Amino acid sequence: MNELTSPGEKLSGALARALDGVPPSQASQAVARLIENYRGKTPTGAPILRDRADVAAYAAYRMPATFEAVRSALEALADAAPEGWVPGSHVDVGGGTGAAVWAAAATWRGERPVTVLDWAEPALQLGRELAAEEPRLAATRWQRERIGASLTVESAELVTISYVLKELTDADRRSVVDAAAHAATQAVVVVEPGTPDGYARVIEARDQLIAAGYRVAAPCPHSAACPIEPGTDWCHFSARVSRSSLHRQVKGGSLAYEDEKFSYVAATRFDPVPPPNRVVRRPQIRKGQVLLDLCGAEERRLRRETVTKRHGPLYRAARDTDWGDRWPPRSESQE
Repeated sequence: MNELTSPGEKLSGALARALDGVPPSQASQAVARLIENYRGKTPTGAPILRDRADVAAYAAYRMPATFEAVRSALEALADAAPEGWVPGSHVDVGGGTGAAVWAAAATWRGERPVTVLDWAEPALQLGRELAAEEPRLAATRWQRERIGASLTVESAELVTISYVLKELTDADRRSVVDAAAHAATQAVVVVEPGTPDGYARVIEARDQLIAAGYRVAAPCPHSAACPIEPGTDWCHFSARVSRSSLHRQVKGGSLAYEDEKFSYVAATRFDPVPPPNRVVRRPQIRKGQVLLDLCGAEERRLRRETVTKRHGPLYRAARDTDWGDRWPPRSESQE
């Protein structure tokens, strides 16, 4: 594999090779069940990925989207970290087939000790197969652990928990976040689906991390209470995901892409460099103006800002601004 190939491209190729020969009909049936589990409201108390068919379906249906969502969250953490900061070690809790460790490899250069903890051995096995194609992940430890109250997480600079809290009971969920908070020496990142209940789980984790002494680095520009009134709205973002032919086949879709909605929190033990504002909705581009919904560092509330042509360079920047970005952009805020 060419060294210039990005981790995302390597992952796509590794998935295609790992899933070669899997009957699409078998994957489609497993996908239907996975959709019910991921969209349902009842924790399973058991791993969702139970066998090779489930893992193959997950890899085709969920892994690319999880990779893009976690990469977006990690890029926001990198943007808020001191210049030059790179995590020296990484533990991924409930990591399954390893989307989060691939996302970390796409965010920061270099190698680091990596451990993936999951309770589904078929998922860990596929994760090993995929990671063998990325030299920086070849030495990753794939460790079977029950993700719950008894979990012990080894010390690491970065601990990630992505798309797993949904599967846990309330007590297990709190225990897992506490374990991550105690294990991380630098940062914890939690990513969940961008649904109202996914956002509620992220807010719960955010509160736990703040109580443990962490500072919120992203997406919030502050560590104060979320300004969104419970039950009225929820904070979530969007990542564009390229669909492979197998992905389109098992989902019955025709578009070459989809948008993954996700909620997240990145919290640090160091003092982050938070953005002055965060764009919390898709910008509305109208004739001669751009409407931005912002979470502000000072106001502690959501507000709308209208940027028009008379703002010159700022207007051009607003037209290029995306959901989840800081505002104003770093180059504009530094002028």
